[in-house]
Amino acid sequence: MRRVAALVTAVVLAPLALPGYVLRYDMVFVPRQPLSAEMIAPSGALPRAVPLDAVVSLANLAVPGWLLQRLALVAVVYLAALGAARLVPSGRRGTRVAASLGYAWTPFLAERLLIGQWALLLAYAMLPWLIIAVRDLTVRRPGALPRLLIVAAPAALTPTGGLFALAAVGILAPLRSRATVLALAGVSTLNLPWLVAALTGTAGGTSDPDGVAQFAARAENWGGTLIALAGTGGIWNARTVPGSRTSVLVPVATVVLLGVAAVGLPELRRRWPGGAHRLFVLAGGGFLLAAAGATPAAGMLEWLVGHVPGAGLVRDGQKFLIPYAMLLALCLALGAERLAAAPARRFEPAAGRVLLASVALLPVVLLPDLAFGVAGALRPVSYPADWDRVAALVESDPGEVLSLPFEGYRRSSWTGGVVVRDPAPRYLDAPVLMNDALRVGTVTVDGESPRAAEAAALLAAGRPAAELGVRWVLVDRSGPASPPGVFAGLTLVHDGQDLRLWANPAAVAMPRGPVHLVLAAHLLAGTLVLIACCGYAWYGPRTHESGEEEWPSWPRSSSRPSPGESSASSASSPPMAR
Repeated sequence: MRRVAALVTAVVLAPLALPGYVLRYDMVFVPRQPLSAEMIAPSGALPRAVPLDAVVSLANLAVPGWLLQRLALVAVVYLAALGAARLVPSGRRGTRVAASLGYAWTPFLAERLLIGQWALLLAYAMLPWLIIAVRDLTVRRPGALPRLLIVAAPAALTPTGGLFALAAVGILAPLRSRATVLALAGVSTLNLPWLVAALTGTAGGTSDPDGVAQFAARAENWGGTLIALAGTGGIWNARTVPGSRTSVLVPVATVVLLGVAAVGLPELRRRWPGGAHRLFVLAGGGFLLAAAGATPAAGMLEWLVGHVPGAGLVRDGQKFLIPYAMLLALCLALGAERLAAAPARRFEPAAGRVLLASVALLPVVLLPDLAFGVAGALRPVSYPADWDRVAALVESDPGEVLSLPFEGYRRSSWTGGVVVRDPAPRYLDAPVLMNDALRVGTVTVDGESPRAAEAAALLAAGRPAAELGVRWVLVDRSGPASPPGVFAGLTLVHDGQDLRLWANPAAVAMPRGPVHLVLAAHLLAGTLVLIACCGYAWYGPRTHESGEEEWPSWPRSSSRPSPGESSASSASSPPMAR
């Protein structure tokens, strides 16, 4: 199955063979991301990228940014494909291939790649491995707890992924078990960096309720929102939807996929040790959260987002489809196996294998534009030389940087017109003041940073940027020009083709809160991961006879091989549960 996962990865990420950086919306990698206090504990923003930014900065000490991006994206696709194949309770290679493609070739993965949320996709890729680790923990396999913490660590690089990992352990593992308590404590520790940063930061904990409607799941064709979600699509941003998803045939094909998955549902219940009801609860809860913003429950979400600190995490509900996508892939693969048994029994084994292969390739047929970097959308570009020059000037005299135009997401000529989040916070070794409000169509969803709100009000009034007390003002020349009065009292120190940098002689040092508690949380989480790695090395990976590392543990079954399946194939396959 490793070869299948590698092939899927190569086909999806083919454009990454070209030099440069893939920059799209939230996916911003730079040559060398500095490690600063802002990366550990953002002073004026919610910790959406904690501890992600700090981990990337540390990794950049050993790996250049272009290579780190490729390693991260390859890990997403490869681990998703291989994990689903290992998780599905079947010894048939065709069934495992169907599960692999059913999970690694989905609209969810395509749309989140196009919007650049690679860290969320890490949580997506780790979910099957996390489920396997939880099942190993349940049957008390030696070394299960270290393995669980290792696979939960990449998911916990962002708050959403960390909550996914915590929910998976809490729902899938028996709560009365001492091992479950230790696992919950360990995964909670992995979530401490962003939790402590949120509690000690100056940004408001609540979010703009208008964001619920703007970030709600949406229809992609005539099938409506629920059909889009049922096919693992429905992202809020229409510009990040692959063209094939708008086809009039997609709703019909989605119903076919659901029909095959419905055939496999009882098979999953029969084979899953102890029953799959906990997995159904996890997937069902995720689907309800995904659909909530597009239902009458949106009013309740608006109240939560506007009054409960941290509830802004549920605004973009479609991202909670991850466990549902996992369940759909498993049921689809088992349904295909079950359907293939009929022609194999009536005609010949080859007929069953053809049907199984056809269903396995159905996700590829329905989403052909995921291939080659979502039809070429993931094409690398190069940073202009101005960025290195500006970074050197800022590093020579560190201080807060105001980034203009005051928009968090921009279209620049050098990115080929692709919308990209401002790279300045990751490229420059200094705090960067940027707009955290987000424009969605004609609606502006307010941000949470008081400092950003102050800057927005000052710039809207046409007052000089020097009044903010920033040390530097960085201007992206590809954006709309700022009024001349904004630069009053500033000194132009760099006038490049793409960037301009102004210095403020009257800069004021901006106080920031202590980072000691957040740093301690980072160190505690990092120490736990190191201990888990040592524990995993102590117990060592267990392998199949084929040489592949063994993660799942299927109890023996007395069931006979399905019609059309040879006894030799059955004997060499891992046993399945009732």
